[in-house]
Amino acid sequence: MKKPTDFARYLSAFLSGFLPHEKGASPHTIAAYRDTFVLLIGFMKEQQGIPIEKLSLDATQQETVVAFLDWLQTERKCGNATRNARLAAIHAFYHYLQYERIDHLYPCQQILSIGFKRTRQPVMSYLSLEGIKLLLQQPDGKTQKGRRDLALLSLMYDTGARVQEVIDLVPEAIRLNGPPTVKIMGKGGKVRLVPMLNAQVDHLKNYLKEQQLDVPAANQYPLFFNSRKEKLTRAGVHYIVKKYCASARAKNPSLMPDTISCHSLRHTKAMHLLQAGVNLVYIRAILGHVSIKTTEIYARADSQQKRQALENAYMQVQPEEAPAWTTNENLLSWLKRF
Repeated sequence: MKKPTDFARYLSAFLSGFLPHEKGASPHTIAAYRDTFVLLIGFMKEQQGIPIEKLSLDATQQETVVAFLDWLQTERKCGNATRNARLAAIHAFYHYLQYERIDHLYPCQQILSIGFKRTRQPVMSYLSLEGIKLLLQQPDGKTQKGRRDLALLSLMYDTGARVQEVIDLVPEAIRLNGPPTVKIMGKGGKVRLVPMLNAQVDHLKNYLKEQQLDVPAANQYPLFFNSRKEKLTRAGVHYIVKKYCASARAKNPSLMPDTISCHSLRHTKAMHLLQAGVNLVYIRAILGHVSIKTTEIYARADSQQKRQALENAYMQVQPEEAPAWTTNENLLSWLKRF
């Protein structure tokens, strides 16, 4: 039996030990990192002629990683954003490796020196107050599925939660007595309590009662599930959002952006809080951002507040009378007299 290579040993420890237990990375992040190394291993085999059983740390040098990143863009037609995401996963592994293998420090730092490519920042997509009202009018309240979808969309908007955070919710996380709150498990296992409004509480109460999720035995059941009683997937929630957005767009195209996603509801909540005068610190706490700098993107993107700020600070600087040369038909003669 062949001895495992050092690359296999450290990569296994990184994915199955360091990321989930020490770093507290989410399953989604671990899966994304895993996919990057599946592609890298395939590249090493097909393009470099190195099979997985012979793949060592010495075989993965800076030039090899650069060649892999170039291959992603030339052969797989990946954009800069995808390239950067793959490079971030590789950086994370070699950042971990440089502490585990001090003798491999220089090659690690060479790979860590590989830079990210510039990407175009997409325009933030969010709905106006009229737009979110129109969207929430689309689910059919006469059907069980429509009532579920209304509770889902309302909760996504009201809490500003990420789609995976909503998918992972269980009835135990909902507190309807006293100040109504929902306990959300965010990135890195960080928990935050988000207050809910009365309108959202009414939707949830009816939904929990209808689905028999308001009994202690159902505390750990998925809060939102499909017809097979299975937890909704990211693709499933995305389908629901897209379906009702298309329905709303057909009724009033001016209220619905051309591009909208599950994350747009999160952006929408943040923008509405900002426009209502809520401090960025509180918005950060509601959204679960680690840094206030992440939350500041909403202030930079809010054209309504920018215009309001300019109007508030505006001072009349235009002269009341037009300069003489603007009314003089013979500009040359005016210049000669000047």
